[in-house]
Amino acid sequence: MLVCSKTKDTGVDLKAVILVGGEATRLRPLTCDLPKAVVPVANVPFLERFVAYLHSHGVGDVILAVASDPARLERYFGDGRRMGVHIVYSPESRPLGTAGAIKNAERYIDGRFIACNGDMLTGIDLTEMLRLHHEKQAMVTIALTPVDNPTAYGVVETDGVQRVKRFVEKPPAAQVTTNMINAGIYVMEPEVLRDMPANKFLMLERDVFPQLLAAGKPVYAYQSQAYWIDIGTPEKYLEANSLLISGEVPVGISYASREGDVLIQGPVAIHAGGRLKGRILLGKGCVIGEGALVVGPAVIGDNCRVGEGATLEEVVVWDGVEIGSGAVLRRCVVASESIIGEGCQVLEGCVVGSRVHLGRGNKLDRGVRIWPGRVIPPETISF
Repeated sequence: MLVCSKTKDTGVDLKAVILVGGEATRLRPLTCDLPKAVVPVANVPFLERFVAYLHSHGVGDVILAVASDPARLERYFGDGRRMGVHIVYSPESRPLGTAGAIKNAERYIDGRFIACNGDMLTGIDLTEMLRLHHEKQAMVTIALTPVDNPTAYGVVETDGVQRVKRFVEKPPAAQVTTNMINAGIYVMEPEVLRDMPANKFLMLERDVFPQLLAAGKPVYAYQSQAYWIDIGTPEKYLEANSLLISGEVPVGISYASREGDVLIQGPVAIHAGGRLKGRILLGKGCVIGEGALVVGPAVIGDNCRVGEGATLEEVVVWDGVEIGSGAVLRRCVVASESIIGEGCQVLEGCVVGSRVHLGRGNKLDRGVRIWPGRVIPPETISF
């Protein structure tokens, strides 16, 4: 049985369904051997940060809508107790889409609930969104967020009282009437699920919401200017880390000590000639060598070694990475336990998967991605 929590304003038992069943192909190679929910964001698994956000708005019970085998996530998150919530897992026998996955979790839902995509960081005020939903007596309330270019998204048109009028998928520029897009967070009444067929691929935006509008059901929008960013691509992932570590978004970053803008999460060794500039998160056990330069915003995981004269600028480096002397890393991501040889360059937009051995003198540029476990001989790549 789920342990329920209640919102102060509505008294509603509050549960959240998080959709984490996707294969995260756009984020590869970071997700080749790691579920997206476990990908670290500022040295904490993404899902842990997202659950903390939900919990801060009164969510006590989390239902993870996962792919067929939930074992990998269960090993990391267990029953959720250490995060202050109770987690259950709702596996799919086959991909069911956003709506189908929520329908598949129906056995755990007994009242009003939140549903959300599991690939975003946001400051959208769920408490206010719940209040709006309650006041409007809505069947569904959809969080909306503004974007600069709505032609790449599905926009949501509303009337003067925030009731949704229609959904427009990727409108051409001449037909854009709003820059507000679906942010992937919903407050729903359980009645929404009752007429959905079970074990069928269904999408909220295509198969459920338009039918609710056609039937005259109350579907409302909660518009928010709060920060919102997905981590669905390496570029967005790098941007999300930069936003968090720069302090531009109000997300807690844990650390044991602080030296200026450098947040240190445990014992480290910084050579007297090593230089750290800007906001940097430095994991425990790290070694920064003589003449090395790290420029923030940058995130470096536990037990990393930065060699003599190496330069790291606006990077995300996971645990156990070894960076050789004279190497240059700039606006890239390097996953766990990889070795970047001396004199290597890993430049803008490049992604190195876990356990890669990049031999000395290689140069990666133009968004090159190296899959996990590869061994690249010295001076093999140069572009």
